[in-house]
Amino acid sequence: MTLTVYGASLSPFVRKVRVFLAEKGEAYTLEQVNIFPAPDWFLEISPLKRIPVLRDDSIGADATLPDSSAICGYLEKKFSAPALYPADAFAYGKALWYEEYADSDLAGNVGMGTFRPMVVNRMMGKEADREMAEKTIAEKLPRNFGWLEKEIGAKDFLVGDAFSIADISAATHFVNFAHAGFKPDEKAYPNLTRYLAGILARPSFAACIEEETALLKKFGL
Repeated sequence: MTLTVYGASLSPFVRKVRVFLAEKGEAYTLEQVNIFPAPDWFLEISPLKRIPVLRDDSIGADATLPDSSAICGYLEKKFSAPALYPADAFAYGKALWYEEYADSDLAGNVGMGTFRPMVVNRMMGKEADREMAEKTIAEKLPRNFGWLEKEIGAKDFLVGDAFSIADISAATHFVNFAHAGFKPDEKAYPNLTRYLAGILARPSFAACIEEETALLKKFGL
């Protein structure tokens, strides 16, 4: 197998790449890496100490690429079908914008505000900080969820009429939100709720969710 993904299963960015590869129908090996602290060999291939990193042995043993967005862009060029980036120029730009929004603002609020205090804390032997998570849900996430609610509207996909990198990038963070024990209020965000139900039911996402749920159970979570 020529493709190796280095990272932790529960990372939304590792999941982003795994879902991308699954949608492409490409096989890969996942090698778990704990970055708390990151081993020296990993810092050599990920100078920002972030996961995931992709290695493509078909290019060479030293052919590594960090950052989920860079990896997905590379994989789209390497495996063109099915297309996961829109062909239309403006739609392509919109997809990149949704990816950036999800990777930055949404990721920060969901990850640092709910997943870390509720899940990572417990995995590291600390008490869950529900107060912090609930404060984030009350004060920060309504802005993210409200914006996505309007953007989605009656659509099944964020950009055009096809599943794309935009959907992968946004939905992956809601998996972590669910792992933390939360979900968007269906009454307040009916479009978002409907949209997520469809996206997360895709086999590419469902397989990851099943695997991760089993892993969390091993930790008693």
